[in-house]
Amino acid sequence: MAHQAMDLGHTRAALDLATASVERERYARAAPRERALIGIVRARALALDGRRSSAVAAIRQAEADLDRASTDGDEPKRVWFFQEASLAHETARTLWALGDLDGALHHFRDSVRRREAGSFSRTHAVTLGYMGTVQAGQGNVDAACRTWSRALDAMDGVQSGRAREAAVTMRTVLSPFRHRGIPSASEVDARARVVLQRVV
Repeated sequence: MAHQAMDLGHTRAALDLATASVERERYARAAPRERALIGIVRARALALDGRRSSAVAAIRQAEADLDRASTDGDEPKRVWFFQEASLAHETARTLWALGDLDGALHHFRDSVRRREAGSFSRTHAVTLGYMGTVQAGQGNVDAACRTWSRALDAMDGVQSGRAREAAVTMRTVLSPFRHRGIPSASEVDARARVVLQRVV
């Protein structure tokens, strides 16, 4: 629910929900992997609320919790997906919300490196989409286009609202470059337009 509230722009509600999730007895009894997932969601909610030091502390706690997670499958199946790639992805989003583009880029790269793209193609594509947007935000449009091209490759066969959102963002960011004759920008823009015609 906190994730959904953040995506809808309800920062205060997201923070209230995320904070409640770490203040209950169930959190204390949760497996380390569960605590890491809950904690990193709270970190991003804190970041969106402008609470930098608390967000950074929550990131560190989530990292420590995931380090303690079982590697033998002795944890609830509902959180099996939350591994190092997922933590890196959410850490990047948290740092991005704090305005730390270098840190966000580092963690997005780590997530891409660790993720099994074949098993998690939607998440892989979305991570690459975010990473390209961060690179563009740093003024590196060529790097952004290379990353977005990889994201568009990964979107092949993916039907996802988040993938669609990534393609919309590509086109929005590239709109000032649309008629400047930059081949990489023109190619990504055209490919993103095609994706938007088929992704629902």
